[in-house]
Amino acid sequence: MREIPSARPRAGGKRPTIHEVARLAGVSHQTVSRFLRNDPTMRPDTARKVAKAVAELGYRPNLAARTMRTRRSNRIAVIIPTSAERFPLGVLSGAAAAAHEAGYLLDIVGLEGDAAARAARLEALLQLESTDGILSFTTLGESTDGPALADFPVPIVVDGVYDDHLRSLGAFADASVAADLLRHLADRGHRRFVHVAGHPEWASARARRAVYEATIADLRLESCAVVEGDWTPHSGWEAATEVIAGSGATAVFAASDQVAFGVILGLQSLGIDVPRDISVFGWDDDQLGRCFRPTLTTVAVDRERQGREAVRRLLALLRGEPPIRPPEAAELNRIILRDSTGPAPRRIA
Repeated sequence: MREIPSARPRAGGKRPTIHEVARLAGVSHQTVSRFLRNDPTMRPDTARKVAKAVAELGYRPNLAARTMRTRRSNRIAVIIPTSAERFPLGVLSGAAAAAHEAGYLLDIVGLEGDAAARAARLEALLQLESTDGILSFTTLGESTDGPALADFPVPIVVDGVYDDHLRSLGAFADASVAADLLRHLADRGHRRFVHVAGHPEWASARARRAVYEATIADLRLESCAVVEGDWTPHSGWEAATEVIAGSGATAVFAASDQVAFGVILGLQSLGIDVPRDISVFGWDDDQLGRCFRPTLTTVAVDRERQGREAVRRLLALLRGEPPIRPPEAAELNRIILRDSTGPAPRRIA
């Protein structure tokens, strides 16, 4: 490592970062790293600028971070936006399995705050923890005041599936497979439908409603109602007893399995049989749906594969292999037909 000139104390006690050195010297983070490694190919005038910035800021290389660049820890840090309590366990179990198979351990880290705050805190994480790479299941927005993700000393894969409140975003809010289920029911004679939506603040709820409305229009079916919901069984119950029962609909698309459970129980409380009188399907493949009566037709999301594929992408970076394409939502979603859906009632069809 190069000899670093004596430094002036820095006001406030905050430790300067390599990114600040790079900005002050007008060079890249990688150039500062070359200076610290005593790279003999560095131009003398560039080395002088970096040395001056190092001295002015009082920068001292972090030994832990430098160690991460020179040896393997066989650990991967997994970033989620908050504690793991509400995070889909399938994603973490899939990620852990793929990591363990490759000889790595996972460290789960919950970083609170918005995307910019999380990105800034990554630097502190790397100062304290030894890790070979970072896998983030939440967005880490670039910030003009914080470090660029590409400049971190370890590879980072951002699979920004969830926002700050663990709501699905982007491709994983995709609902196109719902169109296939609606077509299936139309092929079985259903013409009149109701959608019980999820909370409109969720991208996934908006996407499922949009697919419902577009498919109904494309197939020239009738939407008897779209009922605003909040993902709870209670919202499904209210929709069933206050709207669906008197709507004339023969099929219901519930935005989640929890909503579908409420719909079915509400209809049954009025003596309406599912699926003889009305078919109902949900989304998520909640385990309860497998033993519910009737068992629930649903859309299953392969969260374990999602976690596995994310780790595979990070491992490819660590090994210097060609990048791996992330899976499309359509590759992770599949329809599971069960007893809650059937042909349209003969008197209606």
